[in-house]
This record gives sequence, C-alpha cells and structure tokens, in this order.
Amino acid sequence: MSFRLLVLVSGSGTNLQALLDAASDDAYGATVVAVGADRDDIEGLARAERTGVPTFVERVGDYPDRDKWDERLAVRIAGHRPDLVVSAGFMKILGPRVLAAFPVVNTHPALLPAFPGAHAVRDALAYGVRVTGCTVHLVDAGVDTGPVIAQEAVPVLEGDDEKSLHERIKTVERALLVEMVGRMAREGWTTTGRTVRLGTTSGRTTK
Repeated sequence: MSFRLLVLVSGSGTNLQALLDAASDDAYGATVVAVGADRDDIEGLARAERTGVPTFVERVGDYPDRDKWDERLAVRIAGHRPDLVVSAGFMKILGPRVLAAFPVVNTHPALLPAFPGAHAVRDALAYGVRVTGCTVHLVDAGVDTGPVIAQEAVPVLEGDDEKSLHERIKTVERALLVEMVGRMAREGWTTTGRTVRLGTTSGRTTK
C-alpha cells in the first residue's frame, strides 16, 4: 500500500499541485488520498477534483468555537486514514485533537526560528537580512515552533520587494516540500526532542 497523504489547503494550492504531480509517479512512494479545506470555492479544491482526489470542507465559522471545529476536522481527517497530513498553505492553526492524532508537516518562508508568523518575508526584508529561505517542519502546538526537517537558503537580491522575494522563496519551498515528503514516505523518520532523522523505516515515532 502506498504511503497515504492528506493535504490541507486554503487557497490556490500550488504546493498541493506539486505533490499531486510528484505522486503521479509510482516511484515517489506516496499517494494524495484526500484534500481538506477551510473554505469553499478555492482553486486548491478544484485541483484535487480535476485529478479525482476526494475533498472536504470544514469552515471554522460553522462551529460554535475552535475546539468544536478541531474535533470535527480530526474526525474528517481520520476517515481517510492518512499516514501524514501536509499543511500546504492552510491558513488556520491546527488544534490539539488533530495534532495528537496525526503527524503534520508544514512549510514556512523563512529560516526558522528566525521570522516566525504570518509576515516572515516582510519581516526579513525589514530586518535587512542578506539571506533568508524556507523551512519544512513538523507542526506542534506553537506558531512555527515544530522540529525542523529541512531548510534551504534563498539570497535577498538588490531591489527585492516582498512580492519578488516571496516568489523566489515559494519556488524553492515547493521543491523542498516535495522532496522531504517523498523521503518521509519512502524512508520513514524518527523525532527525538527537536531532531528529525530521515531514513529510519521503522520510524514515524516521537521520543
């Protein structure tokens, strides 16, 4: 059985598309079994539907509080029996029920722990750094505080603004996400403290 990925999206789904493209090759070792979203009528859902991948939507506003939403989202995810959940531009913070039940991978457009939060590219430019980049990390209860899986540097060029820098980061980010998710699927991983090690096929455990 192929390693099962469930991808969460909130927008255009470019990272999702990169994963769908990679998973179309059997050698990748993983299959996208479902795509979930926190809003209707987005391109990310349309990308999944065009390839025949099941989709679902759970909107925070449909529930009395975030706890109830988190509880329902965990149930919907569990119905697809994923081995790994990928947060691919998902713009909601996942709650304790989801995080307790599934390993979740996310990307961030900076070299964590530098510049966490929603405005990482803007913050990096404002700070005047000459090098920034992207991070693929496991998700924990904090904001961009989970253990780092991989990072790649992106230089800040003369004349860069937030849009131009972010576009270059996103190109690197997509490739790194696809690479790391594929390796996790094929090789397994273990997490000891804040250290993630790939290539341990009996892994996917946290010590």
